[in-house]
Amino acid sequence: MNSRFVFAALVAGVLFAATPVMTATATVTGSDVWPMLRKPQPLPAADEKRIAAIVARMTLREKIGQMTQAEIRSVTPEDVQRYSLGSVLNGGGAWPGMNRQAAVGDWLALAQRFHAASLASSAGIPVVWGTDAVHGHNNVYGATLFPHNIGLGAAHDPALVEQVGRAVGAAVRATGIRWVFAPTLAVGTNPRWGRTYESFAADPALVEAYARAYVRGLQGNLRGDGNVLATAKHFIGDGGTFEGVDRGDTRASEAELAARHGRGYVGALEAGVQTVMASYNSWHDTAVEGGAQLPQGKMHGNPYLLTTVLKQRWGFDGFVVSDWNAIDEVPGCRKDSCAAAINAGVDMVMVPEDWRQFIDNTVAQVERGEIPQVRIDDAVTRILRVKLRAGVLDSVPGARPDVGRFAGKQAPLQPKALARQAVRQSLVLLKNEGQVLPLRRGGRWLVVGALADSLPAQTGGWSLTWQGNDTTNADFPNGTTVLAALRAAGAREVVYSPDGVTGAVGAFDAVIAVIGETPYAETAGDVRVPAPLSLSGVAPQTQDLLNNASSHSAPVVSVLLTGRPLESREALERSAAFVVAWLPGTEGGGITDVLVGGQGGHARYRFSGRLPFPWPSCSQPEAACPPQFPQGFGLR
Repeated sequence: MNSRFVFAALVAGVLFAATPVMTATATVTGSDVWPMLRKPQPLPAADEKRIAAIVARMTLREKIGQMTQAEIRSVTPEDVQRYSLGSVLNGGGAWPGMNRQAAVGDWLALAQRFHAASLASSAGIPVVWGTDAVHGHNNVYGATLFPHNIGLGAAHDPALVEQVGRAVGAAVRATGIRWVFAPTLAVGTNPRWGRTYESFAADPALVEAYARAYVRGLQGNLRGDGNVLATAKHFIGDGGTFEGVDRGDTRASEAELAARHGRGYVGALEAGVQTVMASYNSWHDTAVEGGAQLPQGKMHGNPYLLTTVLKQRWGFDGFVVSDWNAIDEVPGCRKDSCAAAINAGVDMVMVPEDWRQFIDNTVAQVERGEIPQVRIDDAVTRILRVKLRAGVLDSVPGARPDVGRFAGKQAPLQPKALARQAVRQSLVLLKNEGQVLPLRRGGRWLVVGALADSLPAQTGGWSLTWQGNDTTNADFPNGTTVLAALRAAGAREVVYSPDGVTGAVGAFDAVIAVIGETPYAETAGDVRVPAPLSLSGVAPQTQDLLNNASSHSAPVVSVLLTGRPLESREALERSAAFVVAWLPGTEGGGITDVLVGGQGGHARYRFSGRLPFPWPSCSQPEAACPPQFPQGFGLR
């Protein structure tokens, strides 16, 4: 029998055995389809001895507390002290005091309160706060937001991504937070998936290069003033689910899972990433007849991938964290109880609301022998190892020289110039008939489309709120819309009409139509079969808008805001120029930097972005129709 099946059986047997079995799996290496990686730099022996001494003096309840992560809407600093919690997080749409406009100083003050409470707990171990800073410090009012990953992927520039990671880390540290749930390393295979914009590209090699760069940018040497813990997520195969259904079933052979969906983790792990987040999706090994032998199913309950591959074969010595209430999706588990996930290799469990019951239930499971004590000690050791490496055990949130610079409510938190550069490099030109672009300064322009004056549309999901909805321009006080950027770009006159119908007298030199999707995030953003995956399908108002735009006898320049490639034949035909701007974030000026020429009509910045995904020619990706534009396409 293959060793991976022996391992799976052993771990499954934990649920019924009274004695630990984890030590029996030390030599299991996993299938050769998973490459052997450079092993992480081990901690000095003195540090490992320090960690072992801490674990040895902890009670079982303190250990389970250390493995528990609660959300700030359901936990107080007093709770952290009482239960010796190891971590807190803020989900999308959670702010200190539930004040959307909480200042940077408010975030820092809350982080310091949590820290002080953890030191006063019986365990005395500093808490670590995690946040979804996925395109800037995007939960914080006034933050500068970068393009989402799909836009960064279009730039094809790992050095730029490293700079972005460094800037995000500095912003997060300014609020006293030490851990970022990024980067997402999904390799998107079906743009129906509502998280496609969180994927850098369909090319595993580019995802691997970006993973290395992003982790280096965020983590640095882990001890710098602006360094934070990075998270490689979501392990593994989240971008490959059948029909693009979020949290669905990834149907792939083990070789394909490794070669396509594993490459990003190779880059992240070799760059020293300290945490890995398990994925909601399931895995079905298509190469095994019947699939009965493999420990498949939900990733949070998969010991072969979480332990045999990730921790043993790849030598990952950080910790695995679960996703939001994801243990609830493992068969036989609930939101507050899941021995199977811990036995499979999850070390820290994200239990946003039900964390008290989770602690009680997990303590009881260990006492009944359903979870081996050695598995608990391993999990706590991994958590403490990461906290020690990152300096969490020996420092105070906000103990850095530049925190005072971020005390104002509307502090941008990131260098706006870098975000603007990222937007410029992300733009992909699909059409430029008659060399309409760059637009000449001094012209008279008509700007159409409600999205032209919408920062929520530019920033997309994971922007102040989880889905990116329920926000207005006022929620992004330092942002610049496309409309505002065009008004500042040197036109003789800019006329704005949301629907393209205007009573303005006189001819226009160009009509700029800003079209596309409105904000969404995971699950809500899925376009389920058989709905068409097309621009007209997700934004049915586009046809009327372009009809009105075309009535002005001026060339139409379409700027598409989108989190995924969309069949757009009709819009392309109606446009003289067509620019894919993805979800650019708060710096709309990066779009006009490329759209509008300099003095004499010459381009100030040239289009350099290339498609990170193939551009579909039909509205049903399952039909295997050839792409209208191949991956890597982009006019110059």
